[in-house]
Amino acid sequence: MRMITALLMGTALTILPSSLFAQEKGGVINVATIGEPPTLDPMASTADLVGIVTQHIFETLYTFDKGWKVTPLLAEALPEISADGKTYTIKLRTGIKFHDNTDMNSEDVVASLNRWTKLASRGKQVAGFIDSITATDPSTVTITLKQPYAPLTSLLAFNNSAAIILPAEKQAEPMTDFIGTGPYMLKERKADQYIQLTRFDGYKSREGAGDGYGGGRHQYLDEIRFVPVPDPNTRVEAAVSGQYDYIDSIPVESYARLQGSSSSEPVMLKPFGYPISVFNTAEGSAKNVEIRRAIRQALNMEDMMAAAFGSTDFYALDGNIYPASFVWSTDAGVAGNYNVADPEAAGAAAKAAGYKGEPIRILTSRQYEFHYKMAQVAAEYLKLAGFTVDLQVVDWATLTQRRADKGLWDIYITHSPFLPEPALIGTLSTSSPGWWDTPERDASVDAFTAEVDPEKRVALWANVQKAIYDDVAFIKIGDFNAVAAKSKKLQGVDPAPWPYFWNASIAK
Repeated sequence: MRMITALLMGTALTILPSSLFAQEKGGVINVATIGEPPTLDPMASTADLVGIVTQHIFETLYTFDKGWKVTPLLAEALPEISADGKTYTIKLRTGIKFHDNTDMNSEDVVASLNRWTKLASRGKQVAGFIDSITATDPSTVTITLKQPYAPLTSLLAFNNSAAIILPAEKQAEPMTDFIGTGPYMLKERKADQYIQLTRFDGYKSREGAGDGYGGGRHQYLDEIRFVPVPDPNTRVEAAVSGQYDYIDSIPVESYARLQGSSSSEPVMLKPFGYPISVFNTAEGSAKNVEIRRAIRQALNMEDMMAAAFGSTDFYALDGNIYPASFVWSTDAGVAGNYNVADPEAAGAAAKAAGYKGEPIRILTSRQYEFHYKMAQVAAEYLKLAGFTVDLQVVDWATLTQRRADKGLWDIYITHSPFLPEPALIGTLSTSSPGWWDTPERDASVDAFTAEVDPEKRVALWANVQKAIYDDVAFIKIGDFNAVAAKSKKLQGVDPAPWPYFWNASIAK
């Protein structure tokens, strides 16, 4: 399938390729994250923070290269796909060891994929299309589908709700043994203090240089420590002072300060992704699609984006889920439904839909400061429309727990990078918090995922976007650039939506 070469990996910071540095082995880096991950089981969570940490411990059969094409990781090569598109034969790399020094084989892969289809939201997304997953021989796995399913390899490659490979005997739910095949292994986790990873000496890297998340994964560092720093202002000060080697998710207004730091430098991904308001379509006031439409009608996306990002250097108004640089870009469903900003008309529409003043419960977190700022602006516009608003500000781990309960919320604020395959968008899954499940959703998404012809899939994606707008599964607010910071001594770290450090080193 033709994949997308997008601007996602672009950066405002000039970074030389890792191959130009004489990287030395040794040292420890400290990475400041937005908080404590709710779990270290990447199957059990769609939180980016979980993926950022656990991608160093666990690996998938495939991953993405720097051009966002699927590339082998634990698999030897891309799958052999039968002419009817229903049989995927996957050859595995040999000599791969888990952190307990046992060898990976096809039985481990089968057990892991079965766990993924049962537990992970994206695995559940695939499960209905799978007829069987079998171990053909010790180094071959065969996946047989009931019908063609084009996104399969992309879903197997994604590090979010990830199809990680675990030892067959360590498939507990919830996970009790954090044993993967990754270049680093878990040594210690102290809640709200740090997660300590150490080099796995038995790791077998792929050949060659790093290529996005693919290619060689070299272990220059002795240790990686992920430290939760929930307050964004504290992360800024830590970046300016050089307290940490990498600082994730920096408020964009600090960009100029970082440019003046003697210790750190800013890293900007442009465009990075899009913030969204996700609706609970299963229970509560937002179950009513007319109420969801009235809420969308009230909101001023321009004011929300300006409050969150300040300058248009860091954001753009765009109702298309994918921007113009992506082949998936379409304006289907956007006209008349994006940035309407008419609270008075929204109030009348809500009343006509039967709204009687029930609180609209909005979940947000200040660990992503831009989420909180957008939620504040949204709350004011909803109040102007006559809605009663209950703005609940919690830490990110609590938010990810609460959003799993249909009875606790009506809207939650989140964001996503622009993903290379639209089927990776979490809200398309009926099991994802939001629980969007309508006939229009089923018809459009099923047709899109069953089609294997790239050009036909682009047209079918337009139907999916229209269904999202018609059903108001979520509201896209705009496009934004993401800012992080890195030490000037840290080498081999390329800008990425989920930063990784297996090819990182410290300049001596």
